[in-house]
Amino acid sequence: MQGIVEPLKAMGVSLVALSPQVPARSLAMVENKPLAFELLSDPGNAYAGSLGLRFRVPAEVEPIYRGFGIDLAVSNGDDSWTLPMPARLVVDGEGIVRDTAADPDYTVRPEPTETLERVRSLLAD
Repeated sequence: MQGIVEPLKAMGVSLVALSPQVPARSLAMVENKPLAFELLSDPGNAYAGSLGLRFRVPAEVEPIYRGFGIDLAVSNGDDSWTLPMPARLVVDGEGIVRDTAADPDYTVRPEPTETLERVRSLLAD
């Protein structure tokens, strides 16, 4: 996403990411790899859930995550073991969602270049 920040800015568009991680975890991540866009916190995946973009990690997958040192209860500050689906929402200045992309398969993520093209297309309309 870093690669499309400047082209978006040139079009007067802001990029914002939403994470269920507690702010301290996100801050540690950003200190290691600074982001050129805002990273907002979504405690308990509440906002993602309100959009239907939250899923519970299956119980049989939890030990696999833990084996990799990932404890979502610690990272996200709640014991829900939920994650947001990777998604893109393009929202205009009036707060109207103009474009979306989401997939329940966490390995399928909206491509940054596709996001850039969707924004260009919407601005051209």
